[in-house]
Amino acid sequence: MFLHLDPLFTPYGKSIDFETFIFSGGEPHIKIQEQDIEDSVTITQRINSFNDLGLLLIATDALRRMDVKVINVFIPYFPGARQDRVMVSGEALSVKVYADIINAQNYNKVTIFDPHSEVTPALLNNVKVIQNYEFVQQCLQTIDEEVALVAPDGGALKKIYKVSEYLGGVEVIECSKKRDVKTGELSGFRVYEKDLKDKHCVVVDDICDGGGTFLGLAKALKEKNAGKLSLIVSHGIFSNGTKELKKSFDNVFTTNSVKNIEEEKVIQIEL
Repeated sequence: MFLHLDPLFTPYGKSIDFETFIFSGGEPHIKIQEQDIEDSVTITQRINSFNDLGLLLIATDALRRMDVKVINVFIPYFPGARQDRVMVSGEALSVKVYADIINAQNYNKVTIFDPHSEVTPALLNNVKVIQNYEFVQQCLQTIDEEVALVAPDGGALKKIYKVSEYLGGVEVIECSKKRDVKTGELSGFRVYEKDLKDKHCVVVDDICDGGGTFLGLAKALKEKNAGKLSLIVSHGIFSNGTKELKKSFDNVFTTNSVKNIEEEKVIQIEL
């Protein structure tokens, strides 16, 4: 059985009947209305706030009080995954805070999609990682022409070579960027190719937040004579919207791991 806490994210079909509401003090609450519950339940939840996390926790408690023995959870975008190391004194190791909370629930299995780095699965107990390989393959089938994959920085490079291997050896273009660890500002992009010769370049990464990395990279690729540009990101946060991205990229692909998007030139593939 499945308990889809976000009614707009139902990857496994029909959900157990329930209702939720927010107390006047701001706390989430749940009432599971379906009483004939099996011994095993998978909860799915998109966590974009502490209240989303809180709803997951109280749903877990409610199921356990109904004597559900096996509880699995699917969290497609794991919160705090980008804060996977402490760069300056005074910062929190956010991903560990979230992982410790999830681990304390003693889930039978925790499924996550395309984590930012190897730190997240290393911190989680009973974790199953869904890689981005099939997602990227679906996007390339939509493009339906010869492409080169672009790694935006060193952090994405190891992952993109694994994607290339899965796809049978698609060409990979390496790039880099500079970031001020104190301010987070980007100061430059470099494409390690002299001439891209009008190739359709497909940038692949896990997260798009404000989009500054990809806008800067698009400019650098065009300066090296790239042809069409496409962007594939597993987790589309798009905190600055997609208007500027759609000016720089012919196609933008993402999943519904964070939110649902219905926009021209943004192709969303459901998990």
